[in-house]
Amino acid sequence: MSIYRSAVSKPVTTALVFIAFVVLGFFSLSRTSIAQFPEFDANTIMVMSSYQGANAQDIETNLTKVLENALNGVEDLKELNSQSKENISLLTLTFEYGTDIESATNNVRDKLDMVNSVLPDGASTPVIFKFSADDMPIMMLSATADESLEGLDKILDDKLATPLARVKGVGTVSISGAPTREIQVYCDPVKLQAYGLSISTISSIIAAENRNVPSGNIDIGSETYTLRVQKEFSDPSELLDIVVGSSNGNAVYLRDVATVYDGGEEREQESYTNGQRAARIVIQKQSGANTVNVIRNIKKQLSKIEQTLPSDIKIVTFVDGSTEIINTINTLFETIIITFLVVAFVVFIFLGNWKSTVIIVLSIPIALLASLIYLYATGNTLNIISMSALAIAIGMVVDDAIVVLENVSTHIARGEKPKEAAVHGTSEVGISVVASTLTMLCVFLPLTMINGMAGIMFRQLGWIVSIIMIVSTTAALTFVPMLCSRWLKPNVKHGKAYNAIFIPINRFLDKISRGYAHVIHWATKRRKTVIFSFAAAFVLAIVLLAPGLKTEYFPRGDSDRLSVTIELPMGTAQGVTRGFYNTVYDEIEAAVPEAQIINGTFGQADSDNTFASMQSNGTHLISMNINIGTSSTRKRTSAEIADIVRGIIGKHPEVRRALVTEGMGGMGGASSIKVEVYGYSFDNTDRVARQIQSGMLQDPSFTQVTLSRDEYTPEFQMNFDRTKLALNGLTSTAAATAFSAAMSGSVASYYREDGDEYKIRVRYAPEFRTSVEDLGNILVTNAAGQQIRMKDLGEVVETLVPPTIERKDRERLITITGIVAQGAALSDAVQAAGKVISETQMPTGISTVIAGDYEDQQDMFSDLIVLMALMIILVYMVMASQFESFMAPFVIMFSVPFALVGVLLGLRITGTALGVMAMIGIIILIGVVVKNGIVLIDYTILCRERGMNIRDASTTAAKSRLRPILMTTLTTVLGMLPMAVGTGEGSEMWRSLGVTVCWGLSISTLVTLVLIPTVYCAFANRQERRKNK
Repeated sequence: MSIYRSAVSKPVTTALVFIAFVVLGFFSLSRTSIAQFPEFDANTIMVMSSYQGANAQDIETNLTKVLENALNGVEDLKELNSQSKENISLLTLTFEYGTDIESATNNVRDKLDMVNSVLPDGASTPVIFKFSADDMPIMMLSATADESLEGLDKILDDKLATPLARVKGVGTVSISGAPTREIQVYCDPVKLQAYGLSISTISSIIAAENRNVPSGNIDIGSETYTLRVQKEFSDPSELLDIVVGSSNGNAVYLRDVATVYDGGEEREQESYTNGQRAARIVIQKQSGANTVNVIRNIKKQLSKIEQTLPSDIKIVTFVDGSTEIINTINTLFETIIITFLVVAFVVFIFLGNWKSTVIIVLSIPIALLASLIYLYATGNTLNIISMSALAIAIGMVVDDAIVVLENVSTHIARGEKPKEAAVHGTSEVGISVVASTLTMLCVFLPLTMINGMAGIMFRQLGWIVSIIMIVSTTAALTFVPMLCSRWLKPNVKHGKAYNAIFIPINRFLDKISRGYAHVIHWATKRRKTVIFSFAAAFVLAIVLLAPGLKTEYFPRGDSDRLSVTIELPMGTAQGVTRGFYNTVYDEIEAAVPEAQIINGTFGQADSDNTFASMQSNGTHLISMNINIGTSSTRKRTSAEIADIVRGIIGKHPEVRRALVTEGMGGMGGASSIKVEVYGYSFDNTDRVARQIQSGMLQDPSFTQVTLSRDEYTPEFQMNFDRTKLALNGLTSTAAATAFSAAMSGSVASYYREDGDEYKIRVRYAPEFRTSVEDLGNILVTNAAGQQIRMKDLGEVVETLVPPTIERKDRERLITITGIVAQGAALSDAVQAAGKVISETQMPTGISTVIAGDYEDQQDMFSDLIVLMALMIILVYMVMASQFESFMAPFVIMFSVPFALVGVLLGLRITGTALGVMAMIGIIILIGVVVKNGIVLIDYTILCRERGMNIRDASTTAAKSRLRPILMTTLTTVLGMLPMAVGTGEGSEMWRSLGVTVCWGLSISTLVTLVLIPTVYCAFANRQERRKNK
């Protein structure tokens, strides 16, 4: 018994099987998390080693090169970058996407174990740590306060950071920017000298006085008492009463030589939100946790926490990693609903029967929900790629059902009983339906097998569409005939409304079919003319449309935030940076009314701040986050606002380097290219890089161009004379310790209050630390108790510290990064950069490479082009097996080149660049466009088997199959139209895919409806003539 007859004869079983798919699909949907892109493992490992006292060049020669040589042979290594700076060597190993990072880490560890013995004496053992997208913050909050500002750091640590850290999926919660309490003991060096005291003496006395000492137990009578000496300070003012020495028989108190200040640290990171002093709370997730789920849990906890905070503390969110994801997924969901309705409408217009429409449309939710079972079972997420796959598939899902139902309806119209008509009608087209599905599987299944970034991005697309096609084909061969046998009746009488609407539509379609049959009859008689005309049109189209076609990597999205990094000259004082920030803030606030929240941070972060330790920070660096709201709430795009911010910052000549990024960077942001200048000489590479930077800035293709190399850092060095040190009974270490204690301070002890510890720092008062002369007047005490000034032991020398030495694949380089301007494509920027490079005179030993997004684009394009070639071969093989002929599939494949013409025409007319998403559209077209050809040729062969000649068979097939071809084409094209014209948030990402499929399929269908029958006639006639000979 055939599967069709079984399905028709057992309707309850058939229905329940598909109902099970629906139920499991809804269950999977309720349990599946959402994300922006498919999850992928980290592909980066960092190796860090320190070598105290060595400058950047020493680090490069003695440490970095040794480590590079050892690690260069690690398996699957794509790129090896290193930074050599004072005291530290940092290597970044980037592996091919899809590499098992745990295995790679073990390989790196093995290589390091082999080289540890040859590292310089004093170099630390290299430390390995992994870095991935999970380390990026998923949420940033800001806390402002009035009366509670001084204690904000402690309040947030106790009442906010600790509860949030307990939320499932939260990795770390870092607080920075709020005033940090520290007890400062400011000493007067003149008074210290008068009393024969030093910073180290006072530090040790404070440490000795600030102690609670357990002293055992004592038994008194029948009771046992613990003993304790309780002398920890209960108030900072108690420090003033410490005896630090004696003079002429009198006690010298701390108040006699120093003042105590209970306040904030002298140098601390400052954070401001909308111009008000604030604390910045950065939340990172645990590896593998879902961003949307974690943020949802954080918000629930946050609403409870806010009720426990003092009334003057206000918490605002200025970076929410889930907003863009949720809005994008919602936009795609709306697109899917619109697509579903459009497809249902098209089917209804063509069939004119609501029962037939319901039968066909039911296959859509069944197939889509079945694919969600795969997502849930494999632990994948609903993201842009998987949702796009659902939207793409809607138009194609109904194709098989349409073919089956249309044929069953024809049998019923001939007078067959519905059950028999369902079985016979399905069996006639069954092989054709399976073959057309196999061609689609030949397109989408290979997507599941590619490696690299393309594999990570589009593996889900391949699996989902493949599953949907298999389920929809199964439904078309079982569920559809079962419903047809139950619902469709012969000679159904229609009302006046139906006749008024659908009789004209059917007449119009019949008229088109007859006209099309005449065209085919005419074309098949003038085969050479038609074929050469189409060939000439194809060549002309390629010649006119292909040259100068713009290309991109991923489309540029419209983000809800901007990230700004401003770098002032090295050594800029924090007060100057604060003044500059206030100026820039006022200018941005005035020029960007869309800015809802502007958060800025500057200053040196604490070493125990997890997030800040991963960033570059200092008194000369400003980091800003500007929340501009979703694209639906404003008229200007994030790219336009970013250009305004760049213009504001560019007006300030004191800015050494500035970077304005849309979103958090990465896919969906502005494209960028990197020009890598390789060479050993700092002077030569600097000069070439600046020439290239200048040339790129003058080109409108770039909106921002920055150099990677830092400038030389100004520094004062205390150069001790070893002879003078020896004569005064000192060593350089002892003198350096005194020098450091006077300037940076010595942490003597900790003041404890309410379970928290605050540093007690002893140093010279600020007024004695303002000039080079003050450095020379710092006192150091030798073993004999004599006090000697630094200027009597050496001299203060002003010098410049060399910048960080960057290397890539074991060669020095400097990188010029150019952000592609709005309205320009990545290909424009690459062309402009290439022109600038060609016009730049290169000294001997200097070479350049264009990398960045361009390099990634080329890698992915090459993978996808190889994939296309494989798909075309597989599709041809499937069709050759179906027709048992090499000629028929060869004829059908003529539809593919004209799909390419449609793609080029669509991209040109809409001004869309050819990117990765457009390439996926072309891949989809390979499977879709041949389906029409299969339907035509299959019916033509059937007509020939019934005794018709070649021309009559072609004409009859064309007339008979036009309606289902138009129907399936329109459902696919109109199904993709919402994607092509989408305006919601995130729609930029898939718009080029929709444009590609709509234009490619439309042009290909129009051409192949005429070309395929004509070419088939030409080849078939030639075959017959050969047989007759």
